[in-house]
Amino acid sequence: MTGTDSELLEERYGLVSERIREIGREQAFTKPLSSYFSYCASFLEMLFGILDRTLSGATKDMDTSALSAENHRLYEDITGSAYDNSFTNPGYIVPLFEKAGITNAKELARYLSFLLVQIRGLIPYAYEGNKEILTIHAELFAEVCSLFRFCAMDGTYPEPSAVSDILYWFISDYCDTIIPDSISAKTDPANDFYLRIINDEDLGDERFLYLSGEYVTDNERQLARFIASLPEETIDRMADTFTEGYRKGFVAAGKPLDKKTSVNVRYSLGFERVIRKAVANFSAMGLDTIIYRTGSLLLTSSGTSKIGFYGAVANRQYDYDHKDDIAMFLDADLVTRRIEVLRDAYEKNRDLARGHAGPAVMEVFGEDPFTPLVKDTAAAHNDRTRKLSIDYASRASMVVNSYIPPEERSFTIISFPTPEIGNDFEEIFDKTIELNTLDYEKYQKIQQHIIDALDKAGSVHIKGKGDNETDLTVSLCELPDPDHQTHFENCVADVNIPVGEVFTSPRLTGTSGLLHVSKVYLKGLLFVDLKIRFKDGMVSDYSCGNFDDEEAGRQFIKDNILYKRATLPMGEFAIGTNTTAYRMARDYDIEGRLPILIAEKTGPHFAIGDTCYAHEEDVKVYNPDGKEIISRENEISAKRKENEKEAYFQCHTDITIAFDELLYIKAISSDKEIPIIEDGRFVLDGTTDLNIPLE
Repeated sequence: MTGTDSELLEERYGLVSERIREIGREQAFTKPLSSYFSYCASFLEMLFGILDRTLSGATKDMDTSALSAENHRLYEDITGSAYDNSFTNPGYIVPLFEKAGITNAKELARYLSFLLVQIRGLIPYAYEGNKEILTIHAELFAEVCSLFRFCAMDGTYPEPSAVSDILYWFISDYCDTIIPDSISAKTDPANDFYLRIINDEDLGDERFLYLSGEYVTDNERQLARFIASLPEETIDRMADTFTEGYRKGFVAAGKPLDKKTSVNVRYSLGFERVIRKAVANFSAMGLDTIIYRTGSLLLTSSGTSKIGFYGAVANRQYDYDHKDDIAMFLDADLVTRRIEVLRDAYEKNRDLARGHAGPAVMEVFGEDPFTPLVKDTAAAHNDRTRKLSIDYASRASMVVNSYIPPEERSFTIISFPTPEIGNDFEEIFDKTIELNTLDYEKYQKIQQHIIDALDKAGSVHIKGKGDNETDLTVSLCELPDPDHQTHFENCVADVNIPVGEVFTSPRLTGTSGLLHVSKVYLKGLLFVDLKIRFKDGMVSDYSCGNFDDEEAGRQFIKDNILYKRATLPMGEFAIGTNTTAYRMARDYDIEGRLPILIAEKTGPHFAIGDTCYAHEEDVKVYNPDGKEIISRENEISAKRKENEKEAYFQCHTDITIAFDELLYIKAISSDKEIPIIEDGRFVLDGTTDLNIPLE
């Protein structure tokens, strides 16, 4: 920013700050509008105070209790029962406006609810000291308020189209401020706000938890105390497993890590002591660590998914209610505008992006399973905006892949429990460390026996037992040279920790039948009695038991597994072999709380969406035995050669059947059947050691 730009920003910030203070004091509206605008103004004033304190360096003078009290004030309106009466809750604000007799109440309430959600999304920017982002949003709020005040002088209300226009043009005009800021945070190590907290703060003092502005609960405080209590060798073991898995991923795939300059570390609040050691490990590999927060604004958010650094989720229903807010504004011009700005932002960070090696992700698990309340007052996609949303995701992925080529990057994912999992937290934590460090070579040898048997088959038959209705045939492609080629990847503990699966991209033609699971937890959402039917590899029908209304269940699946599409292919079939993880889940009754990273290793699983090799189908991959894994594409991803937009879906959701719900898994060839699992136990020669934890 030039000196002139900086002076102009200071002037704008001063003017809008004063305007917001006036809005907080004026009596231009009757209720509920007076309450709404007053609340938004007071919230912005609180953020201005945090921003000014951050920029002056005065935060260092605040103690833990003051920071904790401030954290509570920032999130109190959307936590617990307070959300029932929050202006951000479409289920509250819409009927409130209707009862007040406001003309076009539903549309106006949705827009104002959205506006407050954007204001709340400014919290991390205030702590980072980003004056520009706060200023433009405060100006937006002042403009909307002025429109309502002007109409109030005549005793009327604005037309929804007038409010929509203000919001739409703000989103469109400020794409080139918000998106470049986000891309810079994702590619430039100089954006070291979170890294400085990790490296410079006293991680034995809980004060550090409040310095990012993320929501802090007893869960994060207990976790930080527990992590602080661990001996140094345990911290080293956790961090070394994490970073070594990342390094092994590059080695296994034959990708040159030495040409890369940065790694993105994603984690949740409380693990800073482990992350500090991981940062040092990555530095020894020649990689600068980049840490960016999960998106909090419309143009940066990933809906209910948390991608990046994040604290406690204040309210999952709040996130769910606003996951489709973009549908209120989405049109073809906005899609094009966002793509153009995204491309320009990456072009300006071209060298930094090319040096990016990919993400290292430390997930957490333990939270209560969640089934959202689906509200007709919340914004929702129609067929037009759904298609536009899918189109944007596809085009955005192509832009990112052109600057950070998939064939040159890798990743790793590891997971640990948090105190939310219950009274056995410390025991489960210790078990998880053991799980993440199981014998790599032992599993590699056992899994090779499974792969050898499957390579003799043309298909695999999976059948459930008892109440599980699964009856599914997975078709495999032809294997021209069995001595040097294989269908399945022998997956141990590199990019995907812990060990324990063999997987392939099925041939879609001939892959048909019913997949049924009694309970599964996917991306923070609980699915009960989930049934998905396939015909030639494509989803042909689906249902779940989450809701009394069958159609509501179908919509829940369409939104959160099919990602608003009419159908998706089966992108992966795998057999999980980590019976130790399965035993841990059963011993502590936490099956419904396991992340998919671990759950997928506890039985056969099936991914809906892209294959595991999406965007990398032409990169040759080999198993430890030297055989090339040739099943890297299916009939859908093969379309990439003519039309990349039709080949990929930018989603991959794994659904696992538990061992005790399995009657059998059999490899089927033209002349025989080879049992892999029978009655929930491994029966193939060389694999029976996997049954020990099951007994």
